[in-house]
Amino acid sequence: MPLKVPHAVLEEIRLNNDVATVIGAYFTLQRSGSTFKALCPFHKEKTPSFMVNPQRQTYHCFGCGAGGDVFRFVMDYEKVDFMTAVKMLAQRAGIRLKLEADGDNGQPGKEALYEINALVAKLYQQFLLKHPEGEAARKYLASRDLPAATVEEFMIGFAPERWDTVLRWAEKKYTREQLEAAGLIIPAKPRPEVYPPAAAPEATRVYPPTAAPKATREPTPAEGPARWYDRFRNRLMFPIQDEQGRVVGFSGRVLTAEVAAAKYVNTPETVLFRKGHILYALHKARRAIVESREAIVCEGQIDVIRCHLAGFLTAVAAQGTAFTADHARILKRYADSIVLVFDADRAGQDAALRAADTFLQVGLVVRIAALPAGEDPDSLIRRKDGAVAFKKLLQDAKSALDFQIDVLTGRENPDTEAGLMRLATAVMATIARTPNAVQQARLIQQAATRLAVPETALQHELDKVLRRSRPVATAPAPQKADPAMPRSIKELALAEHLAANLELAGLVRKYLPLDLVTDLPCRQVIQACLQAEQSKRDVMSIIAEQDNEERDLSRFVAQALAAPAKIKSDFATREESVKSLILGIRTAALQRRLKEIKQIRQAAGLGGANKLTPAEDKKLTAEEIQIGYDKNMLKQWDAAVPVMEGM
Repeated sequence: MPLKVPHAVLEEIRLNNDVATVIGAYFTLQRSGSTFKALCPFHKEKTPSFMVNPQRQTYHCFGCGAGGDVFRFVMDYEKVDFMTAVKMLAQRAGIRLKLEADGDNGQPGKEALYEINALVAKLYQQFLLKHPEGEAARKYLASRDLPAATVEEFMIGFAPERWDTVLRWAEKKYTREQLEAAGLIIPAKPRPEVYPPAAAPEATRVYPPTAAPKATREPTPAEGPARWYDRFRNRLMFPIQDEQGRVVGFSGRVLTAEVAAAKYVNTPETVLFRKGHILYALHKARRAIVESREAIVCEGQIDVIRCHLAGFLTAVAAQGTAFTADHARILKRYADSIVLVFDADRAGQDAALRAADTFLQVGLVVRIAALPAGEDPDSLIRRKDGAVAFKKLLQDAKSALDFQIDVLTGRENPDTEAGLMRLATAVMATIARTPNAVQQARLIQQAATRLAVPETALQHELDKVLRRSRPVATAPAPQKADPAMPRSIKELALAEHLAANLELAGLVRKYLPLDLVTDLPCRQVIQACLQAEQSKRDVMSIIAEQDNEERDLSRFVAQALAAPAKIKSDFATREESVKSLILGIRTAALQRRLKEIKQIRQAAGLGGANKLTPAEDKKLTAEEIQIGYDKNMLKQWDAAVPVMEGM
């Protein structure tokens, strides 16, 4: 059986290779609003027509029609096949390729895990809001001034102090292997000394309505044949959602500092939950980030929630880990700059400098806002006029370079030659990490002013650092792209509309059978849009899963998404345009059928086996009359609705 790269690994590689960053490593891109532009590398031109869309993770050239996702770009630019492009991008992102047989690998499906996580999030919230066991958690949230509407919006819940809350809930619906794959339960190890204590007597326990309690106490994980127990117990539960808003894991927080346990327990690494990929609340913040081109980066979930409550809608946080290159690349898709909000103590300063290095390496502009001693964003904003104080804190945030010099000046003596050299060496290492030459030049100017050193001297030191760390690479020759294939204008326009506005998918689902769409790529894109709207997923993620090795579908959807001229109108709303396209595609289908009937009659006129019986001729005549009526009714939407519903 042939081997293939699993879809989950391909998606991980795609997400870890931001298309703008990958293309920008080959040649210079210029920002143009929320996209980038450049001279196309695949054909000669004097005016830039090559566009890169970081939000959609696509590129498209209006001149030659080249386009697609990051895999297609590497294939075309490097002149390699799909698997070679996958290997190059995997190596670039530091991802180990895993091949599997081209079939079911026996592992729980991702869709089932998404479903389990979503339902368990609702289960935990029910315990928080409606069960007596959630009283302590409700009091804790009240003490943190988190209103009920916010609790519901962020899906906050509570895991009761039991060993089998999720196990009982999942009985007869999900397997324990699925629950373990989701990170919700743990197999008990056969060591008596580490088994949990016995379960509470039955009379003291409360179960969800779907769980039928037994007559006797439940066995501990050390007893009985099951030997499983819940990972999360007696904790406030924060569901963790990906960029599409799907629950991929949980973070459980203790309610009191006196508990002798870890403050937070997170879902372990699973096929859905990768801490180095997750930014808390990004699904809520990304639209505001795109609009402002800047993100606020905090350290905790409640800090992020408090920021959103106070109107700071661009706030996100890492998920129980240091900031990674993946975090930086994800934010780079939406923002040009970030503000790091960290504690003012030494540990906070060091964490801020490490995070700044990570974000600078992808070309983000970094500013750092140091909180007052003993404060976090949550406590600061809750003070009287706290939102005003927090806003000023963000406005006064220092550049990463100024912050670094301030911190190191307090630790080194810049008045001595040795101290100044150590300070300059650290600053040059920071500047060298940014890949943007303009940003480097600006930072050198700032450093020269702050350190009272000539720019030429700092540039000389920077050149030495870059020579040691960046090997010289030769750029490959451009490759001419194939011209785009002609397509049905109406079907192409419908695909463009849906890709840009998934909320219009309901009209298509109700009034347009997809077998009437004759162009296969258009039909595949429309089908992907319907799936994305129904499952609340990103359409490009679904496209990536369904694409072939030539990435033809990604290329087509990049073309569709980059064609505003076809989907905008000064005379009709998008909804009206989609209705018109549905009528047009249905009318075209009727015209095709009329043509088929004409061909049948022409063949029948030749006699022989093709000759029609009187009954067959009568049936075709009736169909022609009906088609004529239907075509006339399809001219106006209101008149067409009952006809379409009856077809």
